[in-house]
Amino acid sequence: MTVAKAVLPPVHVRTLGAGVRKVLALHCTIAHSGAWSGLASALGEQATLTAPDMLSHGRSPDWDGQGDFFDLTTALSREQLSEPMDVIGHSFGAMVALRLAIEYPDLVRGAVLIEPVFFAVAHQDAPALAAQHAAESQPYKAALAEGDAPRAARLFNRMWGTTDRSPRWPDLPERTRNAMIRGVGVVGAVEGPLFRDTTGLLAPTAMARADMPILLLHGSASHPIMAVVNAGLCDRLPNARQGVVEGAGHMLPISHPGETAAQIDAFWRA
Repeated sequence: MTVAKAVLPPVHVRTLGAGVRKVLALHCTIAHSGAWSGLASALGEQATLTAPDMLSHGRSPDWDGQGDFFDLTTALSREQLSEPMDVIGHSFGAMVALRLAIEYPDLVRGAVLIEPVFFAVAHQDAPALAAQHAAESQPYKAALAEGDAPRAARLFNRMWGTTDRSPRWPDLPERTRNAMIRGVGVVGAVEGPLFRDTTGLLAPTAMARADMPILLLHGSASHPIMAVVNAGLCDRLPNARQGVVEGAGHMLPISHPGETAAQIDAFWRA
């Protein structure tokens, strides 16, 4: 870890639910901690979710652009693990959850990784599909490179809002669009860890450290690369299983909270 504890900025943390099971919940890029409200409600009295806002998201301050964003987000998330807890992460939040499981296995009892965007897995296991996905990603990457945050946010949202339950950009409230524009800049900052595994999480010795029970979830209507990523992680992790939420796209914890909660409940009971 390259970020010193003393320089960590403060982040906003939301608490959802009041159940016995203590859970750290890590949201996706261009969302915020409130995105877990539906899932927390669907889980009922089972869990209490501690949900921080990433920097440049929700009520947390903006990222100042210094250092490595993946390192910083992992360090800030680690601060919430005051004791061994379950961890749930979605998309980039699932990448942080996976890293916590690898680097702090004594503090992660179990993990639910919902559509982890670890595209480096697909680069190894299905290079043709990975190349197709990389080509599809170019429009928003070009917008980011040009400094056009509104266009980048719109294109990024279009790419991952793949089901009828995902509202299109013109239908989103202005406040929501502005929040997405604010946060989209971090997408380019984590391209190395996600696409090229610059953090080294795919090393067999790293994967072996995450030996707690892990559930890998994806939506049946999500981009096909997500099924490949989850299958590849399931093969590499020592104690992982997969689940599919039928009819859901990438935003399944928001669009299908009840179905997602049912999968998590079954995993916890097992």
